[in-house]
Amino acid sequence: MVDRVAALCNYNVLEVVFSYLDLNDLGRCSQVCKSWFHFLNDENSDVWRWHCLNKLPKEVTKSELLSPVPTYKTKLRAFFHSWNPSDCSRNVYIKPNGFTLHRNPVAQSTDAARAKIGFRHGRHAWEVIWEGPLGTVAVIGISTKEAALQCHGYVALLGSDDQSWGWNLVENHLLHNGDMQGGYPLLNNAPKYQVGERIRVILDCDDNTLSFEKNYEFLGVAFRGLPDKKLFPTVSAVYGNTEVSMVYCGTPLDG
Repeated sequence: MVDRVAALCNYNVLEVVFSYLDLNDLGRCSQVCKSWFHFLNDENSDVWRWHCLNKLPKEVTKSELLSPVPTYKTKLRAFFHSWNPSDCSRNVYIKPNGFTLHRNPVAQSTDAARAKIGFRHGRHAWEVIWEGPLGTVAVIGISTKEAALQCHGYVALLGSDDQSWGWNLVENHLLHNGDMQGGYPLLNNAPKYQVGERIRVILDCDDNTLSFEKNYEFLGVAFRGLPDKKLFPTVSAVYGNTEVSMVYCGTPLDG
């Protein structure tokens, strides 16, 4: 009966009504009936376009930065998973696009930032792009809420305690609990990271592993035995005026 009523609603009327609802309400609406589910499952519909353009600056929705998330709905999801301006070092600020952090040129300081949303279940992937000089230390990875986000000196902050795990792109070393966990990737003469390359980070909370890809090449599992805690995308940087962008991609595709 509900489906019959929903079918009578004009498509354009539904678009107008849904454009006034918040995301939680849209989630509930998708469970009302098959018609509404299929309507809201169109990730490029005007409903998602309206919400996307209402939240994101117009220029970023069309930028190369968001190329891994081609639909309006996935762009919106990536925005809600982006850097958290309330969970970063005081020497870091999040640029107006919402996806890029900027480290201020502060001497003798290492500074980090976490994403808005952490994960404890499922499989998740996001891309990190270092858009400025790396400096002497540039680390990408994950951390819990307990990991520090600022310290004195130029150090590998991410991976310096038992609450964070990181890959130092400068030296190609894995770091955890203040110790180097070996070279990574496990290749002879592994090439160093080049500014602007996209690194895909893959967190498997079901298998408790963290892996990386570069240029669509799987580099292998970096960390195993991750704890049953909420883990957040994180980076730490030392170079003044460097910028790092992060785009959440969703569930990684196998193969």
